[in-house]
Amino acid sequence: MIEPGTKIPDLLGKDQDGREVRLSDYPGKKIALYFYPKDMTSGCTAQACNLRDNYQELLDAGYQVIGVSVDSADSHKKFIAKNSLPFPLISDEDHKLVEQMGVWGEKSMYGRKYMGTFRTTFIVSPEGVVERVITPKQVKTKIHASQILG
Repeated sequence: MIEPGTKIPDLLGKDQDGREVRLSDYPGKKIALYFYPKDMTSGCTAQACNLRDNYQELLDAGYQVIGVSVDSADSHKKFIAKNSLPFPLISDEDHKLVEQMGVWGEKSMYGRKYMGTFRTTFIVSPEGVVERVITPKQVKTKIHASQILG
């Protein structure tokens, strides 16, 4: 997993509408780049809705929220529409960004092993440097905005 102090690439990927998302699109903003396992699941919905409900507070504190999962752009569009999400979601179907950031790996549920995304949030400076990492063990989906603001 990428550590604090690491500079990340400007181009993050493409959002739900096929537009390129770059760090440089948000000059002077800190980026809360959050990786989550899957659209429409209970934990991911709770996390996205908590960020939505506190979005203005995050903006006021100088943050831009960008979500990332390996779901398709169409899946993201439905997730955004269903939950009125005000921030972009990157569709990382080729796993390029999740692998680059070190958040893709083997997971286990009910004894079954599979590959998936580790729920992780990177706080990135306006210069593109990771300042802080909220690790999978630390992320609390229902109060995630307060963790970012913390």
